[in-house]
Amino acid sequence: MLAIFQFAVGAAAALLAMRQRRIYQQALRLGSATLETLLNAIDANDEDTGQHVRRVAQYALELADAAGLSEHEKRSVERVALFHDIGKIHEALFDILHDPSKLSPDAKRAIMTHPLRGAEVLEPLCAFYPDLSAGVLAHHERWDGRGYPRGRKGRHIPQAARIVAIVDAFDAITHRRRYSRARSLREAREALLAGRGTQFDPDLVDLFLSPVVQESIAKIRVEPGDRGKRHNRRGERVQSAPDLIFRWRPAKPARRSPRRRRRTAS
Repeated sequence: MLAIFQFAVGAAAALLAMRQRRIYQQALRLGSATLETLLNAIDANDEDTGQHVRRVAQYALELADAAGLSEHEKRSVERVALFHDIGKIHEALFDILHDPSKLSPDAKRAIMTHPLRGAEVLEPLCAFYPDLSAGVLAHHERWDGRGYPRGRKGRHIPQAARIVAIVDAFDAITHRRRYSRARSLREAREALLAGRGTQFDPDLVDLFLSPVVQESIAKIRVEPGDRGKRHNRRGERVQSAPDLIFRWRPAKPARRSPRRRRRTAS
């Protein structure tokens, strides 16, 4: 009798665990669907920003991979990179970001609010992605503590934010924006070196500018239409950091050829 009771208790516990796991997986899928909706919102608000965050995500993954981060850490870096500018879709910044003229001091101060705005948008998702809001909030902090919005310094800045800060600056320099022209790779490298140890994490700057990482970045840049894919150091095409729940998609998915229906024997 005792054996039957123990078996029944064990079976009930197993069923409960399976149910909890199923609920957890459903919750994660809900979180990932929310992220995808937000990414689509970025695209709808400003296509240039949508392409910018995708490039930043690709560059960030290369740097994270070279830094030896775990798969979990790389997924966190990817999410922070993809949503670091989500605060810019706020209606208070829309006219500023779509104005082709040079930014005024007041406009610059308004844009400086986007990390906080973005963190506020993402805060409800902290149960699913606890590092996301903090990383987005800190991506304009500086290594020397003179960044914004909180003046965090050195390794007190989340690692994902330190990675994104470097690749965000690199992409901003090398791609044209409404209010600034694209500059050369040489100028981008010089700017990163000038900010080494003051604006940026010096070790990460050295790693990003290393020949191995720069070779990977060059391969991404020559195939701008191949979003969502990248090359490893061996030149092999690979997908972004493996995330079984959320994997970002290209802004414009490629057309799929119609599937042929299989004929069944009558």
